Amino acid sequence: MTFQIRAVTIYGKQPGQVHTVHFNPGSLNIVTGDSRRGKSALLTIIDYCLASSEYPVKSGVVRDYVGTFAITLVKPGQQLFVARCAPEAKKTVSTVLCILSQAPGSPPPPLDDLRFVTPRDVAKDILSDFCGIDRNIRVPAVGRATLIAPSVRHALFFCFQAQNEVANEDVLFHSQGKEWRPNTIRGVIPYFLGATDREQALLRSRLRLARKDLSDHQAKLAAAREVAPVAGQAQALLTEAIEARLLTPDAARETTTEGVLRLLRQALLQRGPQAGPDRTDDPISALRTRRAELRSRANRARVRIADLKTALAENGDFTDQANEQRARLATLGLLKRAPEAPDVAQCPVCDGPVRSAHATAMTLVDELAHLQSDLHAIGRDTPAIERMISAEEDGLQEVRSQLARNQEEINEVTAAFRALDREPDDERRAAIVQGRISLYLDTAAQLAIGPRLEDRTEELRTRIAELETLLSEDVQGDRLTSFLSLINEQIRSKAQELELEHSSSLLRLDVNRLTVVADTPEGPIPLKDMGSGDNHLGYHVATLLSLHEWFAENDNPVPGVLILDQPSQVYFPPDHVGEEVLESDDRILLLNIFKAIHRTLRRLDGKLQVIVMEHADLEDPAFSDYVEHRWRRRDGQALVPAGWIPPETG
Repeated sequence: MTFQIRAVTIYGKQPGQVHTVHFNPGSLNIVTGDSRRGKSALLTIIDYCLASSEYPVKSGVVRDYVGTFAITLVKPGQQLFVARCAPEAKKTVSTVLCILSQAPGSPPPPLDDLRFVTPRDVAKDILSDFCGIDRNIRVPAVGRATLIAPSVRHALFFCFQAQNEVANEDVLFHSQGKEWRPNTIRGVIPYFLGATDREQALLRSRLRLARKDLSDHQAKLAAAREVAPVAGQAQALLTEAIEARLLTPDAARETTTEGVLRLLRQALLQRGPQAGPDRTDDPISALRTRRAELRSRANRARVRIADLKTALAENGDFTDQANEQRARLATLGLLKRAPEAPDVAQCPVCDGPVRSAHATAMTLVDELAHLQSDLHAIGRDTPAIERMISAEEDGLQEVRSQLARNQEEINEVTAAFRALDREPDDERRAAIVQGRISLYLDTAAQLAIGPRLEDRTEELRTRIAELETLLSEDVQGDRLTSFLSLINEQIRSKAQELELEHSSSLLRLDVNRLTVVADTPEGPIPLKDMGSGDNHLGYHVATLLSLHEWFAENDNPVPGVLILDQPSQVYFPPDHVGEEVLESDDRILLLNIFKAIHRTLRRLDGKLQVIVMEHADLEDPAFSDYVEHRWRRRDGQALVPAGWIPPETG
């Protein structure tokens, strides 16, 4: 079983100031009162203490006079006390919490006994464990190529309904309106409904790691190829050595790997620049001329490949048509030839002569022979064309590789010349080139004597294919559809009890659009089109109660808490301040909401706790018997005690 909330505690900024708001687990708890008495702050305090990454407590009295917030969480035989300081000046949020395991029934400890040493991420893991969430599970994120580790923060999507959410026609779940939250909610719903198979989740995690391994391995292979001795960097260094007169211009003719390395070693041993005239040719121009030639070769290869592919396609079209024509002419095989009169056809039925068919049949037979000859010729040509295409594509790939090496060489030579131009002394220029050659040869030597990078590409691809095969048998989608079907029945049942519009239609929770939809003969009707605010409120309550029934009955790891902030707001005018009395019809509609809550609580027998913050204060026992706190301005009652506020500001 997961946890519920025993109490919310606030510690004032002055010594000895402590106020605890108690709640009854497994029951309905109502906090009613006037506006600005701190009712809505209860939800934000609970949210903050459950390892929120933000500081959701709104500006006002609570922020001004409370220094530390705390909640007491309980489940059978266990109690957890969680405290968190308000952010210090100029900080947006406190990053450490205090978490204490207590004996059941223990009161909140004094502020001086609290030690805030648990980082928020660690606290989130502790709270997720206390909630019963399997932290080894990873689920795919919708819309992103990542995996999500479900936590207590994700479970709260289904536990909170803030004042601007409880009757919102566009938002069904808590914080759904924030950026990226909808996709996160879509991603974690299957897990919290119990549709995610643990083995399948582990396989998905392994598949993600295998794909990452393959990507990293291919990057390492590419890097190893780039620093190999055949790279354009070696040719560029050879050009630099010639320009610095460490080698003669004849060295530029060398293109083999062994020859280039031999010449670089020779340049490294040269004591200063050799005597003789400077080179008059421009190596950069030569490289660019070479690049233009390579591009021309690449363009010619592309044209040849396109022509060959066109010819191959035409051959294929002709072959299809010729085969069809041959099939029609093949019926000529039914006309037999007598050995003694080969020019006379015989009837296939009676073996009698068919002289009238002779001329036509002979013409068609000749046509068939020509077709077969053409098909035979094309059959020989097609493989040859395919081989030519393959050879041209291989040549094009080689030209592309040469273009890459050529560009690398241009970049290296250009950068080197810029550096050398700043050195007027030939000796120093030659020394700089020798230093670059030495570094390159050391790298090449390490590659030569070091262990070669084993190409594990095929092994990793095989592993990925095996995991993908195993995941193809994933039944999560079928499970989710089945579970949602059962939950939809409960939503419809509750909607009918609340007499909501469209409750006679088929209702479904659409996990893609994150809304409730009524399927009618006129088409689907989403929540935002379902009439007035009392319908929006009713469908929110019906959906969340149905989900919590499913969570509780299947022991799913969602806190057994549902917090509703001011559901009666749809029946009050916008400028309501808490003194108006509900009209009789609105009063009945609001009481129906609380009666639906009672029915669910009785069915779950202590597995769900509902906390409601309200402006309304109804005399009906379904409401009044469950009021735990009544904060009225005239009585001086509020979340922040009046004694904490100086008289001049109160």
